[in-house]
Amino acid sequence: MDTSDFRNGLSLIYEGNIFTIVEFQHVKPGKGGAFVRSKLKNLKTGATIDKTWRAGERMDQAVLERRPMQYLYSLEDEAHLMDSETFEQISIPVTQVGQQAKYLKENTEIQVILHKEDIVGVNLPDFAELEVIETDPGVRGDTATGGTKPATLEGGAVVMVPLFINIGEKLRVDTRTDTYLERVKS
Repeated sequence: MDTSDFRNGLSLIYEGNIFTIVEFQHVKPGKGGAFVRSKLKNLKTGATIDKTWRAGERMDQAVLERRPMQYLYSLEDEAHLMDSETFEQISIPVTQVGQQAKYLKENTEIQVILHKEDIVGVNLPDFAELEVIETDPGVRGDTATGGTKPATLEGGAVVMVPLFINIGEKLRVDTRTDTYLERVKS
């Protein structure tokens, strides 16, 4: 593929790593040749880089497969997953899940990203329902002040919640931004 094939979300191989195009811009200056500015996200590390390409420059496209899997459990530093279609079980390092590992809960459906049968990334659902396991006690009348306090959820995630939230309550949180959304009725 070349720079004329660029579009957001496209994956390519650059310097031996797999990157996804976050954004790009074709530039045609008054003098000189055209070029393409791009922002690339490394699928393994999550880091983003800026890269400028000459117009028409060629690179290898990374063909990715997304497969639904179910998170079963973690043992030591390994996350054990089950393929939702073949029921085959595999284990991957928890570090490969990245910062989102704190939202893993048994039987959660996740998306595993594969390149040539190698796992290069894991996508968790955007929202999770988790129980509060540790927080300061709520005090009657605190809701009028609009303050927040930290709460530790099952799995280890810490989010800021309203003062009226107590231990044992189930909350819906946004896993992309680590924010509290609402209480979940039991």
